[in-house]
Amino acid sequence: MKRDLGDGYELDDDRARVDREAVHRYVCDQSYLARGRTRDVQDALIDGAARVVDLYHDGAQVGFTRTLSDGHAQSYLADVYVLEEHRGRRLGVELVRFSVDAGPFASTKWFLHTSDAHDLYRRFGFAEPGDETLERWSRNS
Repeated sequence: MKRDLGDGYELDDDRARVDREAVHRYVCDQSYLARGRTRDVQDALIDGAARVVDLYHDGAQVGFTRTLSDGHAQSYLADVYVLEEHRGRRLGVELVRFSVDAGPFASTKWFLHTSDAHDLYRRFGFAEPGDETLERWSRNS
């Protein structure tokens, strides 16, 4: 499914179109999201994702999200980014909206971990975990 955002920007969930090198470079080398994750692991995560959404500008990938889901009850939003030079145009809002609200998992309960952009995610109903939420971090992290 594609969505034209105007000014040369588009969203697309075609996994075959993902620029895997660009995703790995940003997610694993340039951001805090998954610093040090190997390219093989990042590729496996893309392959195993329930959905990926890419943001393109004039055909070049400038943003990305990856969704894990059981397909019925729960979904997890991961590896969300928009390259810095494309920020400030509400592209992050559209990327998250397309990923969370305009896809096959829109009716599921969503989760994410992030150190930034909390106000962006609150627009889509994300909130701090309640008293019923527990998590276990990997012993390797």
